[in-house]
Amino acid sequence: MKLFNSTKNKIKSAVILLAAIALITSCGTTEKTASSGSDSSSSAEPIRLGFIPLTDCASLVMAKELGLFEKYGVNVELSKEASWANVRDKLLTGELQGAHCLFSMPFSVYTGVGGKSGSVMKIAMILNNNGQGITLSNKFCDLLGSNEVAKVQGAVSKLNAQKQLQFAMTFPGGTHDIWLRYWMAATGIDQKAVGIKTIPPPQMVANMKVDNMDGYCVGEPWNGVAVKEKIGFTHIASQEIWQNHPEKALVVNEAFSNASKEDLKKIMKAVIEASIWLDSLPNRKKAAQILSHTQYVNAPAEVIEARLMGTNNVGCKFGDRKYTDYMKFYNEGMTNAPRKSYGIWFMTQFVRFGMLSTPPADYKAVTDKIVMTDLFKEVADEIKLTVPDDDMKPFTITIDKAVFDPNNVNGYLAAAKK
Repeated sequence: MKLFNSTKNKIKSAVILLAAIALITSCGTTEKTASSGSDSSSSAEPIRLGFIPLTDCASLVMAKELGLFEKYGVNVELSKEASWANVRDKLLTGELQGAHCLFSMPFSVYTGVGGKSGSVMKIAMILNNNGQGITLSNKFCDLLGSNEVAKVQGAVSKLNAQKQLQFAMTFPGGTHDIWLRYWMAATGIDQKAVGIKTIPPPQMVANMKVDNMDGYCVGEPWNGVAVKEKIGFTHIASQEIWQNHPEKALVVNEAFSNASKEDLKKIMKAVIEASIWLDSLPNRKKAAQILSHTQYVNAPAEVIEARLMGTNNVGCKFGDRKYTDYMKFYNEGMTNAPRKSYGIWFMTQFVRFGMLSTPPADYKAVTDKIVMTDLFKEVADEIKLTVPDDDMKPFTITIDKAVFDPNNVNGYLAAAKK
């Protein structure tokens, strides 16, 4: 469902939405002052939100830098984390109240793929679509081109015969892990014939420099940095695997989501406003400069900016590729609503790729524990944002044209095995 029909209407609607958010917030502040004892948690103690140094932490960073958290009356402290495992552990213990997080991580942890089975982390909203990639080392340069999937199997077989190839992703059962495995399945690579290891995003480039891996899947800017340092090329962007896929989410500690619901809603409103700001392309140059700072992503601003704008120098001899389906943070209102069907899809991939030996007894019941659709609808109602009506409906994966029906998981798995 498209919310706006023209560029003029998009701009007008976004302006109206921002004004509505501001009005609602000011009204809410008046009510809070008038009623004693409501939402007292937003006063003194800071709410700590973690992030990994990746371009798609931008909506949290810009909500902070633009003063939007303060505008909505929440004291937020951003905490740069070293790895997704650190984010997981700190979310579960409550050391972090929330975080920029791989969308599939809560499902990976709950099912035991990437953590202690039964551990609950809650998904409040989606932060972005698209903008990840698979980087291959320069040894692939003469064997296949950028986005040339038909030759992948032959190239991998040839190099693997000389020495077992090693590929890296960022967290077991995380989005990057699944993009990597799905790409392998779609191109005919035998996943058991190659190595797949876990490496934190900022360490990908350094590990490829010392030949610790031959390819990796990660978020930007670490694909772009590999090109800048001439150690690899961007073979495929994640939106070429699944266009407008869910990527990062605002994931929160379960106790915090229960005890501080109103603060969480304010955080979500601030992030949505930052997302609208980020989807105005002229703002992305400023965002890139801020993200490049050492306290955030700590990578060259020109690399961050180019890929935010959708122009990728993909490396080797392949030059620039222009994407219209670049990283989206709001996408006319389509991005941020968390879909339970996406969680079901990821858990189905865990089963398909042998990461989960015992499938969930009820996939939908797991998503009901994790995905906070009701809370998002509350926020959307308060800021007059229309929630897309596509959840639990079939969708198509771009790279292999496979249709996934979240209401028929067994049928999907049976077809995938053929």
